[in-house]
Amino acid sequence: MVTGGAGFIGSHLTRRLLDAGHEVLVVDNFYSGTRSNIEDLHGHPRFELLRHDVTFPLYVEVDEIYHLACPASPVFYQRDPVQTTKTCVHGSINVLGLAKRTGAKVLLASTSEVYGDPAVHPQEESYWGNVNPIGIRSCYDEGKRCAETLFFDYHRQHGLRIKVARIFNTYGPYMAPDDGRVVSNFVVQALTGKALTIYGDGSQTRSFCYVDDLVDGLVRLMDSADDVTGPINLGNPGEFTMLELAERVTELVGGGEFRREPLPPDDPVRRQPDISQARDVLGWEPKVALAEGLDRTVQYFRGRLDVP
Repeated sequence: MVTGGAGFIGSHLTRRLLDAGHEVLVVDNFYSGTRSNIEDLHGHPRFELLRHDVTFPLYVEVDEIYHLACPASPVFYQRDPVQTTKTCVHGSINVLGLAKRTGAKVLLASTSEVYGDPAVHPQEESYWGNVNPIGIRSCYDEGKRCAETLFFDYHRQHGLRIKVARIFNTYGPYMAPDDGRVVSNFVVQALTGKALTIYGDGSQTRSFCYVDDLVDGLVRLMDSADDVTGPINLGNPGEFTMLELAERVTELVGGGEFRREPLPPDDPVRRQPDISQARDVLGWEPKVALAEGLDRTVQYFRGRLDVP
């Protein structure tokens, strides 16, 4: 079962699991995911779709659960912050209850946002983070931190087989054009002839992982030995400033006009994963370079936006 399977990462993961021969049940309420992401899978003999909100209990029979359900971009998770927190907390309780009843192995798609605006660089899993508990991002940041708490408490109290992945910035085809994340923002703005929006002075950094690499990491974590619980960072350690990313996009698409906006509240200044654990425990590291991944992403948005 893939909760949030109609979302950006979930739809890629669903295809990967189907290609590997699994039967896959996608559960999604289409708050931020879209039917178009999985339209081509309808009619597949091992694919099933259930429209359902994970804040309500779910009664199905499954062997493994990838729990991705939660809006992951600021535009979506800040639109209804109370629902975002409920999705993180109530959704995790319901998924963990299902795993307890069925004996399923369950993986949580957590996030680098649990580190907040980090005072440690790069971020390793032992770092406890620097999160504002009452800011506009805290519905997601603290929601995911609480989800991690629940996963480990169910593991300790009930012996559940859990996996926790802390996902850093990921990009690629099937991103929503309006999701507010920087790669899709820059690509869509460039393709439609608009100035690229730079927040602050553009010196803040992110590390961008192509979605195929990320999905490979999730599958490896799920398939790892039961004593490998995580949390494990999954991301690309290559660090780029927002200005560098904007320049890479304009090199591919054209343009080059920038529009400055104030830095949003609590926006992290630096973000880079330490992936030593993923390398050592999972034998995983990203393979797709930013230039190659951006080119694939641009081609996807050219088709979606129908621009030459």
